[in-house]
Amino acid sequence: MASEIKKIAVFTSGGDSPGMNAAIRSVVRTCAYLEKECVGIYRGYQGMIEGDFKPMDARSVNNIINKGGTILKSARCEEFRTPEGRKKAHDQLVKEGIDAFVVIGGNGSFTGALKFNAEYGFPVIGIPGTIDNDILGSSYTIGFDTAINTVVEVIDKIRDTASSHNRLFFVEVMGRDVGHIALNAGVGAGAEEILIPEQNLGLERLLESLKRSKASGKSSSIVIVAEGDKIGKNVFQLKEYVEEHLPIYDVRVSVLGHMQRGGSPTCFDRVLASRMGVKAVESLLEGKSNLMVGIRDTKMVLTPLAEAIKAHTEIDEELIRVSDIMTT
Repeated sequence: MASEIKKIAVFTSGGDSPGMNAAIRSVVRTCAYLEKECVGIYRGYQGMIEGDFKPMDARSVNNIINKGGTILKSARCEEFRTPEGRKKAHDQLVKEGIDAFVVIGGNGSFTGALKFNAEYGFPVIGIPGTIDNDILGSSYTIGFDTAINTVVEVIDKIRDTASSHNRLFFVEVMGRDVGHIALNAGVGAGAEEILIPEQNLGLERLLESLKRSKASGKSSSIVIVAEGDKIGKNVFQLKEYVEEHLPIYDVRVSVLGHMQRGGSPTCFDRVLASRMGVKAVESLLEGKSNLMVGIRDTKMVLTPLAEAIKAHTEIDEELIRVSDIMTT
């Protein structure tokens, strides 16, 4: 019962994202406000198995809302995938007197929480923390807004040198299975072409687009490539293909990599994380479990974890249409 929940744990799992610390802060301070104990688990499920716990109060999360990464650290844990590993984790939670937990992460983290609940009936609530914005049930995930702003800032700088030297730049951004970062940042930065996994434009269309850009008088171009795009095996092969078929272009490649995960979170991500943390704790105390907190139409909503991990969020078709018009 909800009335029996006296101590709540919070941890981060999987890849880090800007705003995770703001979410941790929100969970801890909501617990303090509602006079519940809170425990931080270090290194995700690995720390749960090893009993790496630390009591947290309102003062222990001072001055972290502006920090990227996660003060609780994160780790991928193969042992938790096994029944034996999950039993060790449960034993540690019981030993510590923890009654429920909030997990901040993505699909893999939620899958682990779902299995754990099925085996032990342990109350769990998920908060979506991933820059890819690929989790069903929420219009935005924590870290996505910061990531696309980071990408736009970098592309603005790359465009300066592209224009100075009349170059074509392929800029690879994160998005293994989805193109949300590429599409949003590409439109925001005014990219000439955007390549995403959801749309296989084909090499010929890419060449035609670049030819039109050249013919229209553009002396430099920026092409945004999501790392999961299916046109080429990787961005460097795209570079070689264009150089071979369009030797008029001086082509360069910039892979942004993990810088997209770092940095101080935007105001949007800080506010979103704060709202999600409050909703997560309140939901647990209302007796709810196996749910993920999300945002839709500016309102906090709850989605079953089983649904959240089913598939990726769909790309915004209207934004694709805007992109096509803007790249004319």
